Amino acid sequence: MSKGKKSGLGKFVAGAAIGAGLGILFAPKKGSETRAELKAKIDELIRQIKNIDVDEVKEEFDRKIQEIKAELADLDKEKVLEIAKEKAAALKDKVQELVDLAIDKGTPVLRDAAEEVRLKAIDVTKDVLKKLENSEK
Repeated sequence: MSKGKKSGLGKFVAGAAIGAGLGILFAPKKGSETRAELKAKIDELIRQIKNIDVDEVKEEFDRKIQEIKAELADLDKEKVLEIAKEKAAALKDKVQELVDLAIDKGTPVLRDAAEEVRLKAIDVTKDVLKKLENSEK
């Protein structure tokens, strides 16, 4: 199979997998379940990124995603509202960097996937902050 056909098929499969996974993420669930699913979607995005031929882009995406996962793990563990807000802001910045990178170097599939991760990360951080704020009342 030629490189162009392999790349096009890979993009199609990746887009389909991301779309199917995102449908699951939008079902109403507990925050911990949603965060776990977001982590799984990030892992799936990592697997897809590893199929990209351009090594520099793969490494940069992988680094950004690892940073996002670290921020998400820290956010999930936080019990104090102020710290959670700081982590949420840092997560937002990391995800925006991923989106910017996808726009700059990626394909439409990567841009769309990164944008979906960004939107889901926003939902997750809002949910965590809301629960923490309600628990302090």
